[in-house]
Amino acid sequence: MSTLPVPSAATPSARPAFAPDPQALRLGYAGLIPFVIGVLLAWLVEHDEAHDFVLRAINVYAAVIVSFLGALHWGLAMRAQPGESTAFVWGIVPSLVGWVAALMPAGAGLVIQSAVLIACYLVDRRAYPLHGVAGWLTLRFRLTVVATLSCLLAASFA
Repeated sequence: MSTLPVPSAATPSARPAFAPDPQALRLGYAGLIPFVIGVLLAWLVEHDEAHDFVLRAINVYAAVIVSFLGALHWGLAMRAQPGESTAFVWGIVPSLVGWVAALMPAGAGLVIQSAVLIACYLVDRRAYPLHGVAGWLTLRFRLTVVATLSCLLAASFA
């Protein structure tokens, strides 16, 4: 049974920097569709009930996305040396904060989701190179910018 080489803080270049393949790029960008359509609908829809529904939908979708971003760290941690549990701890933080934000009024919740999206990216900037996946950071940055701006714009329509 073979094991994968394990990166450590002392040897950040222990593994090649894998980058997303074309399908991952397409899927990543497709994940922005609910954010962008949500903002457009928040801007266009004037009926109070429908408007509130759109804002709640964006807020809940953002919670799903930040949960996914946290879960990525569990995947990375499962490949690391036993005892390196900080990634497991960080992996649940976005889910918990995203869940609380999803329960809040959409305007406030979307601002919190924006902050969590940014925090996730900042953590990823430090963690990805240690795990040999720094090649994903360009995609992560682009996705974070669009998702964060979408959440903030939607919050401005609340």
